[in-house]
Amino acid sequence: MSDTPPASAQTAPSRRAGPTDIRDDIVRIEAKRAAVWIGMAAFAVLVVYLAHPLLVIFGGFVFAMLIDGGQRLLSRVLPIGRTWRVAVVVILTVAFLTWVVEFAGSQIMTQAAEMPPLVTAQAQRALDWASAHGLTMGRSDVSGLLKELVGGVGQVTQALGGLFGGVTTLLIIVILGIYFVLEPDLYQRGLAWMLPAESREYFHGTTHRMGRTLRMLLAGRMLGMVIEGVCTWIALAVYGVPMAALLGLLTGLLVFLPNIGAPISGLLMILVGFSGGTAMGIYCIVVYVVVQTVDGNVIVPMVAKRTADLAPALVLGAQLIFGVLFGILGLALADPLVVMLKIALERQAEHNTRRDEAAE
Repeated sequence: MSDTPPASAQTAPSRRAGPTDIRDDIVRIEAKRAAVWIGMAAFAVLVVYLAHPLLVIFGGFVFAMLIDGGQRLLSRVLPIGRTWRVAVVVILTVAFLTWVVEFAGSQIMTQAAEMPPLVTAQAQRALDWASAHGLTMGRSDVSGLLKELVGGVGQVTQALGGLFGGVTTLLIIVILGIYFVLEPDLYQRGLAWMLPAESREYFHGTTHRMGRTLRMLLAGRMLGMVIEGVCTWIALAVYGVPMAALLGLLTGLLVFLPNIGAPISGLLMILVGFSGGTAMGIYCIVVYVVVQTVDGNVIVPMVAKRTADLAPALVLGAQLIFGVLFGILGLALADPLVVMLKIALERQAEHNTRRDEAAE
């Protein structure tokens, strides 16, 4: 009689269920669902933890769209290769940023330091005038209002200083933008490669529409920034308004923040204007109204709204949320993020509609 166990006895342990095997189909399906939800939660936590680097990368993408839009405009007048057009746009952009930083480091930053005390004094004068005309307020209310006002002005000037002081972040955004715009197909193919084969055509179509819409939106923003900033600067300087250069630069920069930027720049302009007398204050009001009327009735409808078709309340809400969560960088990039999300949802709706029609 042999001591060797039968073959069935030898292989039985290998076929026996282990402690991690799930034989029940319902339990296995629920375990997969739980793993998906846990993975999504972990991904959300990772995104929040890496919010700043992700925003910097997205900022590089937005900067690349600006460069790409510029080289497309140059292609209409310069019959040279795309790489050379990109180089021309980059050189001009870097030269402009260098000039702005140098200018901000001398005259603008000096004026920015002088603005909060001036605005505080003007706010106190306004409160005194209101009190003299029967609009009385308690001392605590006045102090609280002044504190909020000074805090708001301080945040604006700090944001301006932070914008020019964050040289490292700005440099990274510029470098990323240059890499993206030099070889856009390389990065697009790399992202598409990670998707299922049947989804790649849909992905390419979505990114193409996103890029076109974002370029048009940014073109409208840049056009508005240049027109409002330069016109405000010239108009205030002609009349001799103090800090005309700072107010012009602030107005131009804040145009990039629709719904929020214009009221802030207008309030600062009017407060500074009344520091030079009633006539100067009224003149600043007229300048603000004229500039905003031209931007709101000509530039924005012509380019931004017709292209992106964004609801103002949606943009404002996104700016408030991203501004609180991620600071000035999130506030500046809220508008492009909303545009890209809107395009993605529209494309998905179109895809679902075509799929349902094909199924019928």
